[in-house]
Amino acid sequence: MTLPDSPPARKSRRLGLFLPWTLALLLVVGWSVAWLTLRSQAVARMDAAAAQLRAQGYPVAWETRTVTGFPFRLNVTLTGARLAEPSGWAIAMPLLKTEAWIYRLDHWMLVAPQGVTLTRPDGGPVTVRAGALRASLAGLGARPPRLSVEGVDLAFDTAAGAPAYMIQSAKRLELHLRPGPEDQGGVLFRVEGATLRLQGLPARVAQDRPVSMSWDLVLSKMSAFNGSNWPNAVRSWRDAGGVLTVSGAELRGGDALLTGQGGPLRVGLDGRLTGTLNATLKDADGSEPGFGGPVDLKDGRARFGPLDLGPAPRLY
Repeated sequence: MTLPDSPPARKSRRLGLFLPWTLALLLVVGWSVAWLTLRSQAVARMDAAAAQLRAQGYPVAWETRTVTGFPFRLNVTLTGARLAEPSGWAIAMPLLKTEAWIYRLDHWMLVAPQGVTLTRPDGGPVTVRAGALRASLAGLGARPPRLSVEGVDLAFDTAAGAPAYMIQSAKRLELHLRPGPEDQGGVLFRVEGATLRLQGLPARVAQDRPVSMSWDLVLSKMSAFNGSNWPNAVRSWRDAGGVLTVSGAELRGGDALLTGQGGPLRVGLDGRLTGTLNATLKDADGSEPGFGGPVDLKDGRARFGPLDLGPAPRLY
């Protein structure tokens, strides 16, 4: 007895084998096109912002620009970057590295691995060397934007014969700007293990030793802080009724601690702050009672009772 021939085996369908690879290839191609589009848009926005700053009198330039970071970031590396403002302040960086995640292009991280050069309108350049110098920048549409700057193992050098910078060296430095409610802005400045160029009572507090200093400030009417240069922006803010309140200030050096808070403080016609703060001078370890009283900022000087603290802080 013979059996009928069995039907030939069907060839296995290969669609299930190739489909995942095809989808993966399409995803890679689509992601690459999207990243290149974002890269092109970021470069165009950067060029437009630089052109707008130049038109407003803020020279901004760089020697070379490289954009990398595929697939998830945009890394922009600039050499010879420089930004100046009309009154004479400028900052230059031999190398600036920035990066942002492609899903959050409003938040950038910045690193200046070769330090920066800060140019003062009345004192010349200050070369800033650091073990680490980095920053983060976000919320560019806010007043002020969210900015944090951090430096470690800093040294501030000036040219021979030029006025010395207030800070000569520091173990750590921080600067934070934050927008607040009701058109306010917050500023926190902190420096630790620093050698400062001080006068009057602060110099006696420091006793020629490394000091730590901090300022925690709140500014009103931040929307009025604009102008063709820094002094004009401060004047515009002052004329709009802008004031500064010191939430807390501290100078710690040697065996002494000088603290202060209060306000409101205003900007005088000479660019220096005027007003009154409440201050206390005591032992840093708190072992002895201190004494306190008002600090008067007037006529360009800061006075703590009969003691002269030196020049009043100057904003321009």
